[in-house]
Amino acid sequence: MQRLLAALLLLGSSVLAATPAPEELQLLSEQAVDGMLGGNLSGLAWCGDALWAVSDRDDAQLYRLDNRESRWQATAEPFLAPSPPAVHLPWGLRMRGWVAGLVRGGELDFEGLSCDARGNRYLVSEAKAAVLQVPPSGAPNWLSLPPGLVRQARASGMLLNFNALFEGLAVDPAGERLYLAAERRRRGLLVVHKQRSSWLCTGGCVLLSEAGNEPGPAQLAGEEQPRDFSGLALHDDKLFTLERQAHRICRRNPNTAAVERCWSFAAAALTEARRYPAPYGLAEALWIDAAGAWIGVDNGHFSRADGERRPIVWRFAAPKGGWGSTQ
Repeated sequence: MQRLLAALLLLGSSVLAATPAPEELQLLSEQAVDGMLGGNLSGLAWCGDALWAVSDRDDAQLYRLDNRESRWQATAEPFLAPSPPAVHLPWGLRMRGWVAGLVRGGELDFEGLSCDARGNRYLVSEAKAAVLQVPPSGAPNWLSLPPGLVRQARASGMLLNFNALFEGLAVDPAGERLYLAAERRRRGLLVVHKQRSSWLCTGGCVLLSEAGNEPGPAQLAGEEQPRDFSGLALHDDKLFTLERQAHRICRRNPNTAAVERCWSFAAAALTEARRYPAPYGLAEALWIDAAGAWIGVDNGHFSRADGERRPIVWRFAAPKGGWGSTQ
């Protein structure tokens, strides 16, 4: 038995040793953002001719980011969200979300932002487990998501804990396929499809549900962290996940959520000057285009080691061979 155990341990070590470390993405620029009243940048999306952001402390405005100068300025675009739909969550989770909104601001707790080709913006509300559509003109409206969405997620072990609900979303250019990310404990990916005016779980909503921990980056001594998702993006019909505890971006199959390849941003994010005192990762916003990735940092109330307290946006170059590369 001891020999068998030793052989299994040796085999496991060989597999880990043979797994290549993710390629490090090259940081092109870093910008602090002025003008986000509540701070807490929680979503990014390139819509039309500009980069837009959302804060989980602001229920009534989006921010257009003016990046023409070295110092970025956020310009607010106000909107009025109608009353949210009925929340298919237990009373305890609803009440904790309501109290948190009163205390810290942001009753709707918007945690992600995406756009379709028509210029519609989509925001996911963690507190309400719902998605708001903000058109370029006209009144915002809540999507009529299928009741089975939350039920299936909870049956798969997701959306069971306060402040660990929907954390990101991505919509395809046609506005007919919508992905949602459950944050942690368990993390997961879900998808709904639009047919005429209805959103449906076609063949089931849940693509992925997983729990457990995994080693963090070498800069954090490989300390194990809970698996999580903090942002989503769609590019070239591939799904990309922002995994803040692991400090990486992963490309996934949009039909199965299977990982195809990952890239690390730990080398840039974890320099001494950029360290935050938080015991968890703070990267929360992701947008992918052919030239690279935008990552937004929700610093909350924390200051970096260099004293910076404003929200941060990083621009990383696309990996060698592009986002579709296999090596």
